[in-house]
Amino acid sequence: MRLKISAAIAVSATALLLAGCAGQPSGGGTSTATASASATSKGCVAPKPGAVSSSVDVVGAEDAEPTVTFDKPLKATSTQRSYVTKGTGPEARKGSTVDVALVAYNGTSGARLTSNGYAGSSVIPITVGDTSMIPGLTEAVECAPVGSRLVTTASAKDAWGGADPSAVGGLKSTDTVVFVVDVLDAVPSKADGAPQSAQHGFPAVRLASDGTPAVTIPKGAKPPAQTRIEVLKKGAGEAVAASDTVMLQYQGVLWRTGKVFDQSWGKAPITNSVTGFVPGFTKALEGQTVGSQVLVVIPPADGYGSAGQPQAGIKGTDTLVFVIDILKAYHS
Repeated sequence: MRLKISAAIAVSATALLLAGCAGQPSGGGTSTATASASATSKGCVAPKPGAVSSSVDVVGAEDAEPTVTFDKPLKATSTQRSYVTKGTGPEARKGSTVDVALVAYNGTSGARLTSNGYAGSSVIPITVGDTSMIPGLTEAVECAPVGSRLVTTASAKDAWGGADPSAVGGLKSTDTVVFVVDVLDAVPSKADGAPQSAQHGFPAVRLASDGTPAVTIPKGAKPPAQTRIEVLKKGAGEAVAASDTVMLQYQGVLWRTGKVFDQSWGKAPITNSVTGFVPGFTKALEGQTVGSQVLVVIPPADGYGSAGQPQAGIKGTDTLVFVIDILKAYHS
């Protein structure tokens, strides 16, 4: 459930690139996340270098937007990828998430389409295999070690997986697109903080080896009337501010039934503004540290109110229980 999407993020050219085929969820409710990165796949298949990708010249410092030159028009008949520099960090495998900086060009016209992650602008998190992103972006980082700078060239048709690319700079499906990507950092897949003592009266949480939680509601217990928060793991990272954007794993359970109504586990982590969630969820994030795992019990007043969310099976009287892993915070 992508609980809300920041309007500021939703209108950027980079967001259009990231949204790709699936698009962004609308409104402020329980739109189902469309990401389906397979964390179980250990294979690593990346595009091969070729004459087109190798013809793109990229120079500049690693912490700044590079200068990119090529003879136009480029004509890509297949997806190709070449290293400018190859890093030594962990590889971006299926299901893993990396932070990147990128600049994209229309290889046919030479026009610069978008740039992010340089000169203080926000980096872009990419989960390899996430089907809510355009295929060309996940192919641009798959198997690449952190610290790498790469050039990927493809037809816009291939990069967008056959979807219409025209919302980004008027790209035509027949145009060639050029992605220059810096793989900056690997994002943990689960909270890695220090375990904390359990508090009385909260649901019990058991974790699978991959971090997926299983929540048990106290038998016969009445839900609290106010939002209650328990820290299960205390992270060593920086504190989350209301103005931040966060990357999270989460699971939502109904107190009434103990059943999971939505989760990111088995799909991909979500990235959203701290204030872009229901009030109780936002309260559970503010002031917590990156690397923490937090359990929050949210009564209707701090959740979806008397209307509930029928499409998610949430009644207007339902209390919600979320287990939230805070993977990263991005400052605006």
